[in-house]
Amino acid sequence: MVFLLDQVLKRFIKAGVLDVILPDGTKRHYQGKQPGPFATIHVKTEKALKALLLNSGLAFGEGWMDGEIVAVDCSLEDVLGVLMLNIQGSHHFLNRLEEKARFITRFFRQWNNQRRSRHNVAHHYDLNGALYDLFLDKDRQYSCAYFTSDDMSLEEAQLAKKRHIAAKLRLDRPGLEVLDIGCGWGGMALTLAKEFGAKVTGITLSREQLQVAQQRARDEGLEGQVQFLLRDYRTLNRQFDRIVSVGMFEHVGIGQYDIYFRTVRQALRPDGIALVHSIGRMDCPGSTNPWLDKYIFPGGYSPALSEVLPSIERAGLWMTDCEILRLHYAKTIRIWRERFAANRDRIIALYDERFCRMFEFYLTGAELSFRLQGHMNFQLQLTPDIDTVPLTREYLYRESGSDR
Repeated sequence: MVFLLDQVLKRFIKAGVLDVILPDGTKRHYQGKQPGPFATIHVKTEKALKALLLNSGLAFGEGWMDGEIVAVDCSLEDVLGVLMLNIQGSHHFLNRLEEKARFITRFFRQWNNQRRSRHNVAHHYDLNGALYDLFLDKDRQYSCAYFTSDDMSLEEAQLAKKRHIAAKLRLDRPGLEVLDIGCGWGGMALTLAKEFGAKVTGITLSREQLQVAQQRARDEGLEGQVQFLLRDYRTLNRQFDRIVSVGMFEHVGIGQYDIYFRTVRQALRPDGIALVHSIGRMDCPGSTNPWLDKYIFPGGYSPALSEVLPSIERAGLWMTDCEILRLHYAKTIRIWRERFAANRDRIIALYDERFCRMFEFYLTGAELSFRLQGHMNFQLQLTPDIDTVPLTREYLYRESGSDR
């Protein structure tokens, strides 16, 4: 078993250095020919060692959660930095086999019908709401912020994100009816109502988020202007002036893209505008890491644009603007990680040490996926009519209050 792991890691580590302390206390040294980060891990049990050989994409995260794999004289970020840097373009047969198997089966794993979608959403978004208060901004924006300057606070950058999206929605008169697909805890809907006079309907599959959003609307006296419903987007049967969807498209699933954009098209009035904000990948179609799929976002997937655009074309929608946000989410998650670490004892009290190690693994890996592995965010502005939005993008920055 040690021999096999040794052979795998000799071929795997092309950049940087990874030292591995085995269960018997012996140390192995793996140094790539290219410069890169340095990290040391201790694989404490034979069970974890065997699992790494059988399914490294799942087993490493599970070993970390259970404390069977730990960092030695370095951080989790150092460890994942070495691994994620080297997994890009890895040509080892085990890595290729894992990736091919995940790619072939991804349509089944992402077949997010209405029942499965409800289950998937509950897995992550129906966690104790107090958890999210300990690392998100006060508005509970659980998506990429928009940093127009390096010195912005998280709260400022999240507000800038909402206003930037509002500019793309062209809320140029009060009373416009807006649909918020995947409204979360209601922050976007409430902002569009308060700042732009919109009448907003937010839909979610999370009962926890629904209760919070409804209470926020009551607290702010916006019940007559904003309503939140427990509703699947596929059950919509009316039209709106505007549609916004932030951080929800990652949960749609490849097999549902045609249905999603056809629903958006049918729910838009002839001069309507939709804005879809999602995590994506800059290279080519891929698959979701098996640990992330099992423990964090079951059924989730961050698509390449080449997988998204054909469905938009088939729906008969104009894509009138596409913006790629590159490191904005990395900056966002970095702040979430810092806040999570500052409140770690309180989070352990809510859950336990294993949960904390799981969530830290998720947040650290997520940040590095944007820094090292080509993940990004895209914002797509869509409309049925060629004349709906101005001919140039200058209005976006005037209306969002940004000069960038």
